[in-house]
Amino acid sequence: MPIHPTAIVDKTAEIDPTAEIGAYAVVEKNVRIGAQTRLYPHAYVSEGTTLGARCQIHPFAVVGHPPQDLKFAGQPSYTRIGDETVVREHATIHRGTMPGSTTIVGRRCFIMATAHIGHNCVLGNDVVLVNSVLLSGHVEIGDRALISGNASVHQFVRIGELAMLSGLTPVPKDVPPFMLMVRSEYIAGPNVVGLRRAGFSSAERHELRRCHRVLYRSGLHFPQAIERVAEMVDTDPGRRLVEFLRSSSKRGYMTGRRPGQTLAADGEQP
Repeated sequence: MPIHPTAIVDKTAEIDPTAEIGAYAVVEKNVRIGAQTRLYPHAYVSEGTTLGARCQIHPFAVVGHPPQDLKFAGQPSYTRIGDETVVREHATIHRGTMPGSTTIVGRRCFIMATAHIGHNCVLGNDVVLVNSVLLSGHVEIGDRALISGNASVHQFVRIGELAMLSGLTPVPKDVPPFMLMVRSEYIAGPNVVGLRRAGFSSAERHELRRCHRVLYRSGLHFPQAIERVAEMVDTDPGRRLVEFLRSSSKRGYMTGRRPGQTLAADGEQP
């Protein structure tokens, strides 16, 4: 187990023999580090963190530190990072606020430099956060979603699988699966390029286009549009979209309104 002599590693940490701990890295108590995971020099892994196999924690990244939450009273809480996830320079991931709660980052995620994942967030697999993305507490992000640079996501927002959000975008409400949200803060349509790359069939992509038109271009109120979509879907992605839309939302859904459109034209949730 190559641990640099200048690294500070608590004696309670469980470190796989194939892991690597770089110079001046810090590993606090009750940390678990999986096989072939690498902590670069000056990486910081706080107590109660579990790192899967083949992860990379780059210089000055901080994983599992106490949350930025005035309600946090210091009770044990946790952070779990899936296999093959990469956390780049100066990124921060905070552990849960409530006693026993966990911040979760899935497998093969790519957390780019200076991104922040707040307490109690849950990220699926293959999620990409580009540089300086900010996730408030309790954000949920589905598999293979991509959040572009400097986007900021409000607490309790949900972002569905394979959604793509453009950069410099505030995200105050939920973004449905498979959709593309652009800088003017509206849902422009399905994430067609992402869907193709993910192997979605022509029929599945076509159905998601029709769902978008009903949800955001039909003029129906959003709850009515959801039920209309539920009646028309035949594919598995369509059914997953409906499941997301019918599940509980604390923030409501992002609008389909283009700049200058009226509410009556886009079916925004009242």
